[in-house]
Amino acid sequence: MSDTSRVEAKKARKQTQGRSHRAGLNFPVARVHRELRRGLYGARVGTGAPVYLAAVMEYLTAEILELAGNCAKAHKVKRVTPRHINLAILGDEDLIQVCTATIAGGGVMPATVKVAKVDVKAEVAN
Repeated sequence: MSDTSRVEAKKARKQTQGRSHRAGLNFPVARVHRELRRGLYGARVGTGAPVYLAAVMEYLTAEILELAGNCAKAHKVKRVTPRHINLAILGDEDLIQVCTATIAGGGVMPATVKVAKVDVKAEVAN
């Protein structure tokens, strides 16, 4: 076999694709599958479960980072800190339900002082 035919055969061979690439995800599907098997969550783990879980984790990460980036931009800073991540999670009603953990260095939500509403009609009547 000559060198040119070897090169052509190698080019013709189809490249193998990982499960993350096939699913169009950035999160590692194989690693999630391995951790599901190691975690003893069940006797068997299907092939679709790690793909779905990796997709959900990627979506939540993207959502939190987008909100934290907006928070950092509002504070006129270019770097996202744990404080921005915490403010992003506490500022969104849906993310509060999903993420109940304490973030180290996140601080607390700033307190809003509620001003007592003055009843204008009662003052006019007096």
